Amino acid sequence: MRIRIVDAFTDRPFAGNPAGVLLLDDFPDDERLQRVALEVNHAETAFAHRLPAGGDADWALRWFTPAAEVALCGHATLATAHVLRTTGAHEGPVRFATRSGVLVASPHEDGSITLDFPTAPIAPVEVPDGVAEALGAVPLAALDTGPYVGDLLLELADEKTVLGLSPDHRALGAYSERGVIATARAENPALGYDFVSRCFFPNVGIDEDPVTGSAHTALAPFWSERLGRPVLTGLQASARSGRVRTELRGERTLLTGRAVTVIEGELLA
Repeated sequence: MRIRIVDAFTDRPFAGNPAGVLLLDDFPDDERLQRVALEVNHAETAFAHRLPAGGDADWALRWFTPAAEVALCGHATLATAHVLRTTGAHEGPVRFATRSGVLVASPHEDGSITLDFPTAPIAPVEVPDGVAEALGAVPLAALDTGPYVGDLLLELADEKTVLGLSPDHRALGAYSERGVIATARAENPALGYDFVSRCFFPNVGIDEDPVTGSAHTALAPFWSERLGRPVLTGLQASARSGRVRTELRGERTLLTGRAVTVIEGELLA
């Protein structure tokens, strides 16, 4: 069984967010999928298999962290689309059947790939008691990101505050289903990005996710409203770092990025 490690939302190896990708004949039982994801031990491992022709989707797709299956994952979807394109397993746009509905990934001639994802239904909430202490910064605003994303979105004072966060990861787990997105406006948009973010997901076994496509389905409507533009670029300022181009289209959000295959091998167990 071939397994590939792909760095997503980056154009160079050892940056962006690594994902395991396995193309299968069918899905084995959930316990085996979870064991493989734990062995890969990246933020997500994607498992995909081809579907019969003539249906609403071309491939079935599931995503597992080392600890749990998730309902939506951007970087592992991008990584899977990249593998399908570079191996010749699928040409042109690919429709994935997922727990979040049918998601379309469209490759471009320049090597980038655009994902068509549902926009997160963000809604303002009160800043929870204790979250400032857990995060290590006082939020300006808090928003719920809905069932698919499952995070608490926190706006902070500035980019420097986001970059300097050193949170109590275990404490952050009390405030949402998956974790916390911290974000602020970019200090200098001339550098090529409009907002920054960092994502902490202790409840699914990821203290800090390097680059999170699903989070940008909430960040896109949040920042598009504030900045007055539907097309933006976000910098996720983790140690590996990566950029996500977002385009808000009402109930859908387009996420565009690149990916690089860095490891290819055989799963023997």
